[in-house]
Amino acid sequence: MNKTRVHSEHAPKAIGTYSQAIRSGSLVFLSGQIPLDPATMEIVAGDFEARARQVFRNLQAVAKASGGNIDDIVKVTVYLTDLGNFATVNKVMTEFFREPYPARAALGVASLPKAADIEAEAILAL
Repeated sequence: MNKTRVHSEHAPKAIGTYSQAIRSGSLVFLSGQIPLDPATMEIVAGDFEARARQVFRNLQAVAKASGGNIDDIVKVTVYLTDLGNFATVNKVMTEFFREPYPARAALGVASLPKAADIEAEAILAL
């Protein structure tokens, strides 16, 4: 199997035993991103919408580092500690994606790293 690490300085660095993304053939598997500012590695200030926007900015940066762009994402999984924020996620996603939108799953979870309230991972097809 051909497996290549993808890294972007414009997204938070991996803080564990994982890569920002792995490319295998024409698929790129983007690790979950929480709303960390890549420069400070802290959760961005502001409301939930600002945090959701940072998550998708981080995914966008890793997608670009893979040789693609956010429009190449075919599947997104969003994890929320409050499913009441689902409508805001939809709003923010329209800023980053065009139709046809990627397939998506949204899951309510008890907690996320660094007490984040949103995380998203994706699969990109080049």
